[in-house]
Amino acid sequence: MFKIAISARNKLEGVVTKIEKGAVASTVKIEISGSTNLTSMITKEAVEELNLKEGDKVEAVIKATEIMISKE
Repeated sequence: MFKIAISARNKLEGVVTKIEKGAVASTVKIEISGSTNLTSMITKEAVEELNLKEGDKVEAVIKATEIMISKE
């Protein structure tokens, strides 16, 4: 396997704390630091190809121009 360069500017190192696999998509929870966590939704296939499991050290790569949150 060879390493691919990623052009995203924001990479956060963390540890996988929980994986919830669905039929198509999976939710991956990553602890970034102490009490800071993020949740990513990726395909079930991606979880399997990356062989992700709880306790794995990973990089969360964020490539977005905005994050929107709304509440009424």
